Amino acid sequence: MNRTLILVGLLIVAIGLLWPWLSRLPLGHLPGDIVIRRDNVSFYFPITTMILVSLLVSALLWLFQR
Repeated sequence: MNRTLILVGLLIVAIGLLWPWLSRLPLGHLPGDIVIRRDNVSFYFPITTMILVSLLVSALLWLFQR
């Protein structure tokens, strides 16, 4: 459990350090993401982005377990 917590902490630090470059990626504006804009309401549901991130995290966890 300790090793897992340390790895998660290091991952969070790495994402924080890489954030200026990661924010330039087109994630969140992919085809399939649902955006509804009305007069004074806007609704955004990034379904394609969530599926892509889920696949990436699943692949990384699969690699770390081997």
